Amino acid sequence: MKKNIYLFLLAFVMASPALLTAGNTYEIKVKVKELKDSTVNLADYYGDKQYIIDTAKIDKNGQFVFNGKKKLDAGMYMVVMNKHKLFDFVVLENEQHFSLETDTADYNGHMKVTGSAENKLFFEYLNWLSQKQKQAEKCRTRYKVIKDTDKDSAKVIEATLQGLDKEVKGYMNDFMQKHPGSFTSKFLKATLDIEIPETPILSNGRKDSTFAYHYAKAHFFDNIDMADERLLRTPIYFPKMKQYLENMTLPVPDSIIKEGDVIISKAKANKETFKFCVYYMISNYEASKVMGYDAIFVHEALKYYATKQAYWSDESQVKKVVDRGHQLDSILIGKPAPELIMQDTLVGLTNDFNTYALRSTKAKYTIVYFWDPDCGHCQKETPKLRDFYNANKAKYGLEVYAVGCVSELGPWRKYIREKQLHWINVVDAFNKNHYKHKYDIYSTPVMYILDEKKVIIAKRLETEQLGDFLDRFEKMKK
Repeated sequence: MKKNIYLFLLAFVMASPALLTAGNTYEIKVKVKELKDSTVNLADYYGDKQYIIDTAKIDKNGQFVFNGKKKLDAGMYMVVMNKHKLFDFVVLENEQHFSLETDTADYNGHMKVTGSAENKLFFEYLNWLSQKQKQAEKCRTRYKVIKDTDKDSAKVIEATLQGLDKEVKGYMNDFMQKHPGSFTSKFLKATLDIEIPETPILSNGRKDSTFAYHYAKAHFFDNIDMADERLLRTPIYFPKMKQYLENMTLPVPDSIIKEGDVIISKAKANKETFKFCVYYMISNYEASKVMGYDAIFVHEALKYYATKQAYWSDESQVKKVVDRGHQLDSILIGKPAPELIMQDTLVGLTNDFNTYALRSTKAKYTIVYFWDPDCGHCQKETPKLRDFYNANKAKYGLEVYAVGCVSELGPWRKYIREKQLHWINVVDAFNKNHYKHKYDIYSTPVMYILDEKKVIIAKRLETEQLGDFLDRFEKMKK
């Protein structure tokens, strides 16, 4: 008997090939009254970006279908027309076949959902919130008109707005309690700010002025599951991460490195969120124009790529990132400047040329200046640096170690002579220094500022910034 049942089921499945593929497909049927004869896109959220992943044609009845042979990643999606979002909806792992029907008068308010319990909850929340937002907007509009002329009425409106805010928070909390396992509840919770307790009184009788900041920072991620990759595909995950790094963290490399590792550790339970956080840190801070932030890139490269945790990159890409990390590591602020031993302008003219070692240069501050007389930017910057050097050499104890990034020495010597560059002018005449790699010189001009011990204290400044920087550095030392 069991054998016959097995054969019957096998025959049924073989006769129904759709059953073999339906579990791996998606199909979202949409009808929007008043839309017709145009094209719409299905787009998803991913971090701070939105990506179009499907396109559909609207028929004369306003109907269109998004479908595919591979399941959509769970998260929030949007329908886009002519680069304008029409509405959001939710896709879950187990809800990939459903229908949405609405009209252009009120996409969210008139939405009817079939086949998706999650989207019914999602639009239930959006509809309720929309009504409260309309009430609040009317109050705010009225408040702007009377705030200076009718103080009593303005106070009433303020109280009304506070009441609406309290009502919204109460509704959200009630919604999350009623639907604790829903994705909508998880998303709503992630949007909530941390409730900060009453500020404690210190032993001196005063309130702790730093309590709110430290409490908010310590509990910043309490409401968002950083390891839930579904939230990564919403408009909330990336802003939370960015807010923590930019508003809750001191803007210095060591602090950003530390807090970046906090975020990554929370995301590490999920491969996709771990990938996103590491990749964001490494791509964002390598390209940063903030001096010293390359230390963040170096940390990420050596901690996560060099240890083979970057599973999303192939071997060649990992090698590029790690090599780049090692290259920049040696020229971070606070590191000893790599040695350069170069020849002066007499090289190629006589055997009596001089050789200058960077670390033997006697000066309180040394500006290592990489330049090329044929470079347009250098032609503007070099005379400025010359004037600054001549005016401030004694004041700051300056010396300039100017490296000519040239292959032809004639034009270099001529420019030095004509512009009267009376500092240390050197060139890598025998190509033994590999200075472009050592100092990451991919364009000119580039400046590095070294202290008396030839430790890098600043880099990639322009002449206009030198005076302010050296003044601040002097004060910091004192």
